[in-house]
Amino acid sequence: MRYPKSVLPAAIASCLAFGAQAQDPTSGREAVELDAVTVVGIRASLEASLDTKRNNDTISEAITAEDIGKFPNTNVAEAMSQIPGVTLDRRFGQGERVSIDGTDPSLNLTFLDGHPVAQAIWLYGEQPNRGFDYTLLAPQILGRLEVIKSAEARLTEGSLGGTVLMHTRQPLDLEAHEVAGSIGYSRNQQAGSGAPNAALLYSWKNPEETFGVAVSAQRYEEKVDRQGMEVFGYAPASTFVNAASPDLDPDALVPNSINAAWFQQERKRDSAVVNLQFKPSDALEFNLQGLYIRENFDNYNQSLYSFLTWNPDTIAAVDRLEQGPNGVVTGGHSNPNANPDGGATVLYDNNARVSEVTTRGLDLRGAWQGDAWGVSGQIGRSKSENDNLAQYFIEPVYNGGFSWDINDGIRFDDPEGARDPANWGSDGWLGNNGVFSTRSEDSYGQLDFTVRMDGIVNQLRFGARRAKHEESFALNVYGGVNTGFLDEIGTIGLTDIRGFHPDHGRHIQVGRDNTIAWVRNSPIDFDNPDPASFLNNTWALEQTNTAGYVQADFSTGLLRGNVGVRYVESKIDGSGYVYSGEPTLDDLDGMWQTRTSKDDYFLPSLNLVYDPGTDWVFRFAAAKVIAWAPYNQLVNNTFLNDTTLTGAGGNAELSPYESNNFNLSAEWYFAPQSVLAASVFYKDIGNYIDTSAVIERQYNSIRDNDPSAWAALVGSNGCTADGYCDYSIARPRNAGTGKVQGFNLNYQQAFGDTGFGLISSYTYADGENNTGDPLPYQSRHSVGISPYYEFGALSARLTYNWRDHYLAGGYVAGAAPASVDDYAELGASVSWAFNDNWSVSFDAQNLLDEEYFQYLGDKSLVAGRYRTGRRYMATLHFRY
Repeated sequence: MRYPKSVLPAAIASCLAFGAQAQDPTSGREAVELDAVTVVGIRASLEASLDTKRNNDTISEAITAEDIGKFPNTNVAEAMSQIPGVTLDRRFGQGERVSIDGTDPSLNLTFLDGHPVAQAIWLYGEQPNRGFDYTLLAPQILGRLEVIKSAEARLTEGSLGGTVLMHTRQPLDLEAHEVAGSIGYSRNQQAGSGAPNAALLYSWKNPEETFGVAVSAQRYEEKVDRQGMEVFGYAPASTFVNAASPDLDPDALVPNSINAAWFQQERKRDSAVVNLQFKPSDALEFNLQGLYIRENFDNYNQSLYSFLTWNPDTIAAVDRLEQGPNGVVTGGHSNPNANPDGGATVLYDNNARVSEVTTRGLDLRGAWQGDAWGVSGQIGRSKSENDNLAQYFIEPVYNGGFSWDINDGIRFDDPEGARDPANWGSDGWLGNNGVFSTRSEDSYGQLDFTVRMDGIVNQLRFGARRAKHEESFALNVYGGVNTGFLDEIGTIGLTDIRGFHPDHGRHIQVGRDNTIAWVRNSPIDFDNPDPASFLNNTWALEQTNTAGYVQADFSTGLLRGNVGVRYVESKIDGSGYVYSGEPTLDDLDGMWQTRTSKDDYFLPSLNLVYDPGTDWVFRFAAAKVIAWAPYNQLVNNTFLNDTTLTGAGGNAELSPYESNNFNLSAEWYFAPQSVLAASVFYKDIGNYIDTSAVIERQYNSIRDNDPSAWAALVGSNGCTADGYCDYSIARPRNAGTGKVQGFNLNYQQAFGDTGFGLISSYTYADGENNTGDPLPYQSRHSVGISPYYEFGALSARLTYNWRDHYLAGGYVAGAAPASVDDYAELGASVSWAFNDNWSVSFDAQNLLDEEYFQYLGDKSLVAGRYRTGRRYMATLHFRY
């Protein structure tokens, strides 16, 4: 059993003499609406929201959307960008996951109407993550979203940075026979095309307002286009013996490959939410919710790159290296005549992927409130699956001389020959067909009680929750793809990838349809999947949490707040295949192993508010919290890239993060619709989990799939005739301790009756683990500025967000963690209301066409440079 450090319970115990604020009498109350950033009715909404923030007990932020479709964003994460302390990672040009006060997105929890939403992965090769992917939900289904930064005993455990509570629109809060919707069109400038979108909400309630139904649905499409340069690792110059020269530092780092990467996708999302609300009296209420989301995430990713250390022949082919600054080689040349077998090789990967994620959920809530006692409950299930996440892969090869430069890529010695389809292909091994199956499921039940009391403690809350999360993951890779060359496969002209020499940026192109057709028309050997791929990437996890809590709400004089403790028992069963020697599928039952871990925790919490009745409010919060590593990190799985000899895997011995969190804030409400607020946060993290790469001996499937390629690999990178090579495998480990400290500044003001106003924030976050290494996804400085104008029918605003550089994990399996450089996002929104029923809006995002730049510790060591283009949206809104 684990107990909190003495400092935290001592701090809480010292405040027990103070009582609690009178709160909403309904025992199932979510956190109340706080300071809000709205799109229409900005001034009125800010004034009401600041009043509720002033009376709230927790340190929290919120955004609201009163009219469907009025967020100037394409997903919920983008709508959160103006919240103090919230930062977004935009690897594909838009926000997917959010960090809260400098914490990793996977260490925050998100709930929809009080329940989790299961989510299966959509990107081939990616691993499941506890952090919520906000592209899953359409912003139109939400009425309100809150970020709770200080813990309460009644809130579900598992969040280190903050808890995000999303609330859908309830029918009894809407008008009877209300119809609202939008029709729009979005365009990605870089992709050169766009797609239509539509959303609709209908609500009905009986004349007595005791029963109502609200149905919201959305069809959303978007073009995603990401172009850029990638570098797949670095090797010391001494590796290339034929390129030695007096001017070359043997320890200088050589880009192992320079890749022209182009990711193309048309995202399609169909979503629907049905809410039934039954309230026969003020004391009794039931809510039934159904959720359905279907996402089509088909995509095509093509990569053309050299691979200088692929095998001894490619190493020997390097005959010139050019020393650059900061110990990095910036250019070189590979000679096709370095040995009788050639060796100057360029690879062209074509990854055509089929991905469809289906998510379903059913949730039932009920509450009864008597004069003194109240009871509420919630039960439900959410399931998400992607059973056929398929990749059709071909890798034609060009054998010919080339030079390269780290700034603009490859230049072929024979440009015409490099654009001849007959010179690209293989008569040995050309590709494969991989199929992932991934499922995620949450089932939960919760019962809460409240007792109203007279005196300092005016409400006592207690309850219990039991929740089970199941995650499964499997991969089968099939051989049998026909060999051949691109003149047989077919091409569709040349690419046009930004930032490269024409030889590299405008290279020969296969296309998605040709890639899929070639693989599907091959005699794929579905009876004999690759054993190593299956064994290394198939696993299952089941986590069951049983929790109980007690919380007292108190109020006395100028003080109010709550104090409580939550007890959690967690049981995790992590299963995977464990084998030694050559992988085989002969004895699967014997290799399947399950490791069970069981722990329990006491999690005390305190929220204290001092309100002197002037323009000032002061808050203090303290809590012990826990958070678990992503699901895949808790099992003995391993994902390998047999070409780059890298990989990533889990560690079944991991313990969860444990943190003592402290928050302090001061708020000055100096004018109507205005506030100047400052908050300080400190997180003392134990059992900190870090990811580092170590060399492991792993079996290379190329030995079975392409004997000629394997013969070339033997003798390099530790590869031996038995099929094993030295891989760089990134695995998580409990690295010791960590800390995060910082502060938020928030200023917003409406400038009299001019119609102008400003919402702005600044966050400073500084954290490190006990070895001095930075914490993932933490920017030291981040800024949000949103000036707005609202007068009559016209509403307009700019949104600017900037975040300092930060450490982020690699997105290719086994890629080393890379830093992301400073990133700025500029957006704009203008809307005009023709009348009470009709309006039109024009929105723009990424107006700066910002570059997403990744590097390995030093900016001279480029890992990736991407651009995703500007995005524009035009939307017609209606409401009756």
